[in-house]
Amino acid sequence: MTTAQTLSELVAIDSVSARSNAEIADYLAGRCEALGLAVKRFPYRDDNNLEKFNLIALAGADFTTKPKVELALVGHMDTVPYDPAWSDATTLIEDDGKLYARGACDTKGFIAAALSAVGSTDLQTLRRPLALVFTGDEEVGLLGAKRLAAARPLEARFSIVGEPTSLQPIRAGKGYCLAEIVVHGREGHSAYPALGSSAIFRAAHLITRIEKVARDLEREQHPDFDPPFTTLNVGLVRGGSAKNVIPGECRLTIEWRPIPGQRAERLLELIDAAVAEETKLDSNFSCVINASRTDSGFESDPQSQFVQMMERLSGKKAGTVAFGTEAAQMMELGSRALVFGPGNIRVAHRTGEFVPISELESCVTILARAIAECCCGA
Repeated sequence: MTTAQTLSELVAIDSVSARSNAEIADYLAGRCEALGLAVKRFPYRDDNNLEKFNLIALAGADFTTKPKVELALVGHMDTVPYDPAWSDATTLIEDDGKLYARGACDTKGFIAAALSAVGSTDLQTLRRPLALVFTGDEEVGLLGAKRLAAARPLEARFSIVGEPTSLQPIRAGKGYCLAEIVVHGREGHSAYPALGSSAIFRAAHLITRIEKVARDLEREQHPDFDPPFTTLNVGLVRGGSAKNVIPGECRLTIEWRPIPGQRAERLLELIDAAVAEETKLDSNFSCVINASRTDSGFESDPQSQFVQMMERLSGKKAGTVAFGTEAAQMMELGSRALVFGPGNIRVAHRTGEFVPISELESCVTILARAIAECCCGA
């Protein structure tokens, strides 16, 4: 089966995060078993009580003990939703050297390439174990990878995490964090402001302090990123119930992307300090901060043999990205991690997502050579 045929079968399985991923997990398990790999499913239930799966397939090792693998190829099975008007979202369409479908580049293209690369390898020549790792719920918070990191079902020395990078090795990435701040006030008739206390006014004061926190974070820099500092965004502000009611509550949604080496919780500590300063001016100031994600960034040594190998195989210098990936979770499993794959992140998640055929085919070649050098060499 060609890589494009595999991709066609993968995208035909609707695996948006809101659904169970049992069907695509079964498909991948069957493909891996046909290649002679030992397969194990790791089931869990999501917040909506849907059964989900992570999947690990091993060559050169089994699950009788905790496996230690030389190289793991990692791809997430879920996709973001698609517009119902995109009638061909789950049908692979070829046009002008590109393959179009939901998930074509994020990340079913990488998964198809990984299966082809393993299929082209004589597994009898492996001197060190290889793993394929397929995760669930990446698009809604890296949830599957986090479960694997917590369970520690294997150790990996090196890992290539599939994401659309236009075949550029990515050796470092920012984290991703999300929190909601609920600022409390006291409702009252707007004609009598002394009877109430505006949560929106209080939130505005806090936002001014959060803006200063963002400027302060710009002084802590990592020169390999653009921008080279942790970014902070107040993305949503919701408050009030009517034009003539003093608002009793205002909610702020903030997200920040910490640079590697900076604790994801550092911004929360700075905001706690800002709240304390605001309380000095308004003794009735009250808010609650609920952090739903605090995902750290990752970084691999640019001088490591692994990074240099992928630079040589791809013909591209390793770079950095500002979006979150599962590389940090693979590092929790003992791995030196890189992010790599066909397609461009700028076309992911949109109607008409595609992967260039040339990149898909090149990815197979590069992954096969990485397997040979990591797992088959002396």
